[in-house]
Amino acid sequence: MFSLLELVPLNHHQSSSKLLKPWWEVFMDYLVVLMLMASVLACTEQLSRDRVVCIPSDSLVTDNASGLSQAALSPSSKPPTHVSYNIPDLSTARGRRKHLVYQQYAYVSQVCYHEALPLYSRFFPYMALLQSLVLVASSSFWLHFPHTSSRIEHFLAILVKCCGSPWTSQALTNAVQLDNALEKEMVEEKQPTKPSSASSPSLLGICKRQSSVNVCADHPLWKRSDSASSGAPPSPCPSTTSCDSTMSSTSCAPEMRCASNPRHVVDSPRQVISLDKSDGEEARALFERVRKFRSHCESSDIIYKVYLAQTIFKLLMVTLIVSYTIPLFSSFSFTHMCHPEEKALLGYSTFMCVHVLSSLIRKLLVGYFIPLVLYGLLNLYTLTWILHSSLRQYSFQDFCSLRDVPDLRNDLAFLLHMLDQYDPLLAQRLSVFLSPVSESRLLEESLERCWGEDKLRSITTVDADGCSRLQLVALPRLPPALFNRSHLQVLKLELITDARFTPQVANMTSLRELHLYHCTATVDPSALTVLQERLEVLHLTFTQPSEVPNWVLSLRSLHELHLSGRLSTEGGVGRNWALGSLRRLRHLRVLVIRGMLQRIPGELCEVACSLVRLKIYNEETRLLVLTGLKRMVDLTELVLQDCQLVRLPSALQALTLLRTLDLQHNDFRTVEELLSLTHLRLSSLRLAFNRIVALPAGVGMLRELELLDLSNNQLQRLPQSLFTLRRLRRLLLAGNLLEELPAEVKSLQQLTELDLSSNRIDSLPHGLFSTCLNLHILNVAHNSLSILPREVGASRQLCRLDLRSNSLEGLPAELGCCSGLHGGGLLVEDWLFSSLPLRVRNLFSRSCSPPGSYSEDKSRPNSDSFPYFCPTQWRFSSALESQI
Repeated sequence: MFSLLELVPLNHHQSSSKLLKPWWEVFMDYLVVLMLMASVLACTEQLSRDRVVCIPSDSLVTDNASGLSQAALSPSSKPPTHVSYNIPDLSTARGRRKHLVYQQYAYVSQVCYHEALPLYSRFFPYMALLQSLVLVASSSFWLHFPHTSSRIEHFLAILVKCCGSPWTSQALTNAVQLDNALEKEMVEEKQPTKPSSASSPSLLGICKRQSSVNVCADHPLWKRSDSASSGAPPSPCPSTTSCDSTMSSTSCAPEMRCASNPRHVVDSPRQVISLDKSDGEEARALFERVRKFRSHCESSDIIYKVYLAQTIFKLLMVTLIVSYTIPLFSSFSFTHMCHPEEKALLGYSTFMCVHVLSSLIRKLLVGYFIPLVLYGLLNLYTLTWILHSSLRQYSFQDFCSLRDVPDLRNDLAFLLHMLDQYDPLLAQRLSVFLSPVSESRLLEESLERCWGEDKLRSITTVDADGCSRLQLVALPRLPPALFNRSHLQVLKLELITDARFTPQVANMTSLRELHLYHCTATVDPSALTVLQERLEVLHLTFTQPSEVPNWVLSLRSLHELHLSGRLSTEGGVGRNWALGSLRRLRHLRVLVIRGMLQRIPGELCEVACSLVRLKIYNEETRLLVLTGLKRMVDLTELVLQDCQLVRLPSALQALTLLRTLDLQHNDFRTVEELLSLTHLRLSSLRLAFNRIVALPAGVGMLRELELLDLSNNQLQRLPQSLFTLRRLRRLLLAGNLLEELPAEVKSLQQLTELDLSSNRIDSLPHGLFSTCLNLHILNVAHNSLSILPREVGASRQLCRLDLRSNSLEGLPAELGCCSGLHGGGLLVEDWLFSSLPLRVRNLFSRSCSPPGSYSEDKSRPNSDSFPYFCPTQWRFSSALESQI
């Protein structure tokens, strides 16, 4: 045995399309069926029994019956003539003999059927059938039109999914519980002193509405499709008719029961449904599907126009049918006079005929006309409803518990208006997946399930400084468990759609650094107070300046701010930043800007008293105006990279406390202005990646210089004054056109790092290794060295030596005396390493750690040009493979 519900999928499309048919459409469908049945019955009778019966109405002038008969049959005889006669007395008359045989009567009946019977009597049933078929086709044309049927089917499929989703019941339950709580508060505020029984009438009304809306809980669309297969009980199905309605997981009790215990109705909490992972993913996919369908349907109103055109067509069709059908009521006649032309054959010129179906057709005409008139009135009502209602606008504000659902328009609004005529509760279930608040709650629940404390604890890392770091990428919002990480110090958020900091951020007592990469971050007022007190470092990466949140400018405890995006100086730091907005950052000490500035923003001068380090990476945009630097007299470090500078800014002379100057990646060809910086106590000067062809002699005036980076320029020789910098510890000259290294380099006895890679040097000056005893790092790769001096063994502090890609034919055995190189600091090709004596090679081999067990010596100095690798990485089979 099987139930009738198992046959529902066989006619799923037809049953689903009924949801979009209002009561008048259903009524019109029944009227069309009645008209169709009447027309089919008339056609059936017309085909089976339609005929006429005729008798002559005049006789021949003769008394001899046989003679008349023979004269009628004789071809040479004259045609008989008819004479008038008096009708005999009915009391004595026995009928009159007409002298016609059966074949003549049959002939007369056929002739008179076509000549005497009117066209409407013969063809009206067929016309009625054709009209009924046209009305049947036009009644559901908007459901089958190619441009509308796809949208309607998609809408119905989404509606079924929305009604069957367990998230729908849970969302509506939460919304109604919130409404009940608000209504309860309003009642208590209005009647605070009255006893609880005084509020029973309003609560009784609530319970009445509850019982009235729950009667639709058994709707077929509200049952989950997998309930039968899973064997689990169906999810509760709340129903509401207005924003003040009350929901229940079971059917509501009678009204007297609600009135007797109203407090239980309002205060009893609804059991929250816990969605599993599959239900949550299905609900999120349904949200995305509804969002795409909404954008598709709201782009046009083709369904509305087709339905309007269909209604107008049906109304015009009914008007036309009625206009020519009304005169037919008086035209149908039972008797007809027939005058056949074959008088010689019949002997009579006039026949009286009777239409057998005239009475039946008249009755069928009445039965056809009454539904037709009602059909036309319903179409008139439909047209009036369309024209007087805003069917292309739909709002949930008046009757939906989810008050945040946006207004809809065009086809989606029209479909919901049609759905309301069937059952408003279905539209309310669809509103769950149109509500941003509902989606937010679903995301929160999903994040709580997938991103719990155990998950966050497993992805939290600890860096070399002992700081705990956590990075979250591409999440819809912040997981609630994040705010319970009290030991988290660095938080990195990347591509978070809705990064909202709630008051629970107060639990993150160790948070000091925050990174926001293309995140829309919002902060609650109470959470902002916490961030203002604790946050010290903030990194912001964005696309447009308008994406920078305003609360950033109120972080009064902020010490370090990094901004990366399309910054401009048309209206401050960004186009949307107001003048003077940086004044509240009175503790800001480090500011890093990555943008496309054309001048130093005036807003930076507002924090000039506290700013110590300023770094600008200008993305190859020319920085034209730098006068704003003159007011930042407390700067100790200044970085101006990718600013397309061609000369040293004159504003640097005002920075008397400047110690580090970084001007890499610019367009300098000369740096003669270095003479104007002699009064500065610069300790680090970086001029790499420029086009400097000559270094001025004034560089020797920078007596405090400890680091000089001139890498990747066009230097061909070095001035003698360069080697008077007695405090110089790091000299980086890689990527130039140097052919020799002056012997005066021996005077730099404090030198610890020398980078001469990618030049044209063919020999090293004599005494370099014997005088520069503090040399730790020497990089001479990619040169033309033909021999390495034997005095290299005197450099006992040397720990990194790069000799790759040279013209060396052998290595001196004195390299074995460089104990610092035994830890893997010698970088050379395998074939060249084999030229060392065996005992020296054994020294390097014994000092190397086995693969996987090497640990870098923390005491070794770092180098910008010589990265420190594991000893197993310093073996190469050829010069080509030696290029890392």
